[in-house]
Amino acid sequence: MTRSSIGRRGVIAGALGGAAVVQQWPAWAADPIKIGFSIAQTGGLASIGKQTHLTMQIWADDVNAKGGMLGRPVQLVTYDDQSNPANVPPIYTKLLEVDKVDLIVTNGTNLTVPAMPIAMQHDKVVLTMLALAVNDKFKYPRYFQTMPYGPHGPAAISEGFFEVAMGMTPKPTTVALVGADAEFSKSALDGAREQAHKHGLKIVYDRTYPPQTVEFAPVIRGIANLNPDILYVGSYPIDTSGIVKAAREINFRPKLFGGGMVGTQAATLKGDLGELLNDVVSYELYCPAVAGKFPEVASLLARYQPLAKDKAIDPQGYYVPPFTYATMQILQQAVTGSGGLDQDKLARYMHSTTFKTIVGDIKFGPDGEWDRQRLLWVQFRGLKGQGMDQFANPAAEVVLHPTEYRTGELRYPMGPARQ
Repeated sequence: MTRSSIGRRGVIAGALGGAAVVQQWPAWAADPIKIGFSIAQTGGLASIGKQTHLTMQIWADDVNAKGGMLGRPVQLVTYDDQSNPANVPPIYTKLLEVDKVDLIVTNGTNLTVPAMPIAMQHDKVVLTMLALAVNDKFKYPRYFQTMPYGPHGPAAISEGFFEVAMGMTPKPTTVALVGADAEFSKSALDGAREQAHKHGLKIVYDRTYPPQTVEFAPVIRGIANLNPDILYVGSYPIDTSGIVKAAREINFRPKLFGGGMVGTQAATLKGDLGELLNDVVSYELYCPAVAGKFPEVASLLARYQPLAKDKAIDPQGYYVPPFTYATMQILQQAVTGSGGLDQDKLARYMHSTTFKTIVGDIKFGPDGEWDRQRLLWVQFRGLKGQGMDQFANPAAEVVLHPTEYRTGELRYPMGPARQ
C-alpha cells in the first residue's frame, strides 16, 4: 500500500486497482487506529459518497486535534468502489487482510450487502450508513446502522408517507407502486406494499424497472392510465430525476406523488429539478425546518460548506453530513467507552449504550437499527424555476411527519410545477 503525505484534509479515494491513499499526521508516539471503508467517488452514487468522505475527514481532523482515540491518531484508509457492488468484496478483503485496518465502515444498501459476508468472516463490527433493512437478511449481532429507519426495516421508508396519505379527505383508495429492480428500491416497495394492505388501499400497479432505465415516460404513462390516487416511488437519484420530469412532461398529477425517492435530499438534484418538485412528498434526515431541534449541526455545516464548495460537491450538506458525523461520533464513543478495539466488547457496548450525537440521542435495538424511527417526511413548496439556494429557506420543505417535527399540513392534490 502506498502512503502519501497529503495534509490535514488530504484523503482521496484510490481505485482498487491503484493505491489506497491514507491520512498522514505529524509524528505520534503510537500507531494509528486505522478505519477502512469502500466509498463511491465515481459512478451514480458519487454525489453521496463524496459528501460522506469529506465529512469523515472533518471528523478525523476534530478527533486528532483533541488527541485521537485512546491516545492514538485515527487514520482513514479508503478505496473508490465506483458505485459498483461487485467491487465491494475485494475492497474489504484488501482492507482487512492487506491494509490491516482496525475498524470498518460501510455506506448505502447496495454497497453494504456485498460487504457483509467479508465482515462476518473476519468477525468485524459493521458500522453502516444509509443502508435499509440489510440485517433482516444477515441477522449479524455486530451490525449497526445509523440512519433513523427504526426497527421495522422496509416499513421505515414508507410508513410515514402512508400515514400522511391517509389523512387526506376523502381518503385515497388506490395506489401505484414503482421502483428500480435493486436492493434499496425493492426493500422500499416491500414496505409500501405492506402499508397499502394495512390501510386497505387497492394496488393498481406494482412493478420494477431495470436499474439502467433512462426513459421513464412509458412507465409514467402506464401508471397515469390507471389513475391512482397515490403514486409511491422507490428510486435512486438518476431515476428520481427521470420520473419527476416524466410526470411533469405528461402532466400526471395524482392526489399524492412521492415516496422513498433518493436524490430529493441532494442540493444539486434539487437545484436541477427546482419547481418540478412542488408538492412532491419525500423523506429527509435533516432539513432547515428542523434546524432549531439540532443546534450542533449548524457548526458542522459551517465547516463543511466552504470545503464542499471548493470540491464542487453538494454545497449545502443537509442530508449526508449530519448523520455521517454522528456515525463517527458513535464509533469514537464506542472505542473509548469499551476501552479498546476488541470487536466483541465493541458490539456489546454499542448494544447497551445511548450515544450522544449532533443529531440527538441514538440507541440501537437488537437488530442493530435505531430502537425507534425518526425519518422526516416533507413536501416541497414555493419553488421557482431552478436553483439550489431556495432550498435553504425552511419554508421550501414543509415537514408533515412525525408529529413532533411537523411544520405544516399536506397540500393536495398535486398542483402544477409553476405555482
